[in-house]
Amino acid sequence: MTERLRWGILATGGIAHAFTNDLKLNGFTVQAVGSRSQDGADAFAAEFDIPNAHGSYESLVADPEVDVIYVSTPHPMHAANATLVLEAGKHVLVEKAFTVNAREARAVAELAASKGLLVLEAMWTRYLPHMARIREIIAAGTIGEVRTLIADHTQLLSDDPAHRINALELGGGALLDLGIYPISFAWDLFGKPGTIQASATFKQTGADAQLATIFGYEGARMAVTLSASDTKGPNNAVVLGTEARIEIDHVWYTPTTFRVIAADGTQLEEFHSEVTGRGMHFQAAAVERLVAAGTHSGDLLTIDDTIGIMETLDEIRRQIGLVYPGE
Repeated sequence: MTERLRWGILATGGIAHAFTNDLKLNGFTVQAVGSRSQDGADAFAAEFDIPNAHGSYESLVADPEVDVIYVSTPHPMHAANATLVLEAGKHVLVEKAFTVNAREARAVAELAASKGLLVLEAMWTRYLPHMARIREIIAAGTIGEVRTLIADHTQLLSDDPAHRINALELGGGALLDLGIYPISFAWDLFGKPGTIQASATFKQTGADAQLATIFGYEGARMAVTLSASDTKGPNNAVVLGTEARIEIDHVWYTPTTFRVIAADGTQLEEFHSEVTGRGMHFQAAAVERLVAAGTHSGDLLTIDDTIGIMETLDEIRRQIGLVYPGE
């Protein structure tokens, strides 16, 4: 396939606005949007000059002018919405966290495989230019053997019990919204952890407020993450190697700068990101490239890795005693 794919946007919340804005800024074709109401769809379509506005998700996935759909609903709806898209014969990009548990992730992956369709988790950080350069530096051996990742994703968000971040029935809490970023980064560097240790604090709603994890791997390697919805920290990350380290600045999971610093303090490299918009379009470009190649899984983030990450989240929740309604 050589022509640009025609994108559909399923749901019209904040993350859908950010993603659609990046698509439009960078020349992608946004053909349709679907909302739970016609008024919501019409307003979103008017804001972004989108031709087709649908008052239901069912109508959106049935649109013959749409090739691929971006799912941006709350976490507990991801599996059902992705299933709806796949059953309609469309490729799908699903917001992270991919689902609420590994069981749902496997079911979505199996359906996509049976349909011969691409399903990809929208972990947009993996596709950013500074992350691509970091992988190159590590592969070149510049920092020696990679031993440690330390990363935080900490935000001071609403205390309103009705806010999505605090509502367990909407998958609220630090883990799925915030922790997925550093945990996915650890998977990117080291793969599946051999050991997992997790600790958390909770809000009155039962949603996790702070979450700390320590992952252990073969070869004396480890990853330490901290995520929180009730305290704002530096939101930076460091990758430690035996010869040098990579210091990634605020906000490490968005387009930013980093430095490579040798063990003796010499700065070996400084990288500055130059990105139009927020940078969410890089994952859309990956989708279009994979579809054109006839590939049904990601490369920087395979569907098997996505399932493995969900298994890691399941184990973290087991350790901290976090269960979502309906599980």
